[in-house]
Amino acid sequence: MTKQNTQYNLEDRTLEFAKKVVDLIKELPRNIANLELSSQVIRSAGSIGANYREANDSLGKKDFVMRLKISRKESKETYYWLQLITHSNSFLKESIDPLLDECSQLIRIFSSIINKTS
Repeated sequence: MTKQNTQYNLEDRTLEFAKKVVDLIKELPRNIANLELSSQVIRSAGSIGANYREANDSLGKKDFVMRLKISRKESKETYYWLQLITHSNSFLKESIDPLLDECSQLIRIFSSIINKTS
């Protein structure tokens, strides 16, 4: 698989992840805790793919690595918010666990690319 195919697959994967987070948010009961958690997790989940796409259009290696580090940071933040959502909505644990797993995989993927590029 060429680098170009890999980057587009990861672009698609991060987009699908963000869409699944949005779908999860639609399932949450409307209360003050969920409203705050929802806005935080949607921002961070969307930022993962947005920064990855920017990395693919980077101005150089240093810019590429910096954007990947931001994607990894946003992935870690998203993981944190998903854990809090699980705590507040334990009845959705089975829906959230696959998102936590995917988020964890994205963190490892970004870390691997950063290590190989740096």
